[in-house]
Amino acid sequence: MKPAHAKLIAAIVLDIADFTVGRILGFGTAMDMVMVLIAFAMFGWKGLFSLWEVADLSDQVDGFVPTLTMIALSELRDGKKDKNADDHQLETIEQKN
Repeated sequence: MKPAHAKLIAAIVLDIADFTVGRILGFGTAMDMVMVLIAFAMFGWKGLFSLWEVADLSDQVDGFVPTLTMIALSELRDGKKDKNADDHQLETIEQKN
């Protein structure tokens, strides 16, 4: 399994946990803070986009938005773009030779 796919699976599991357990008032906010740290560890600076979930003090709205999953999907897309760019560069080099 590729690391990007493993991150996607982990992100889905964490978002499901946020949707269920994260709706408990008080606990949900603490969980969101921990999720920001996990997101930063998994995705680098892109993980900081999950900070918006901490702003929802009701812990009701942010559970319906799978933030980590969306970040993981964007990482997969970026990885495919990078691979396509590398393939194009190889083709260009081969054509010059």
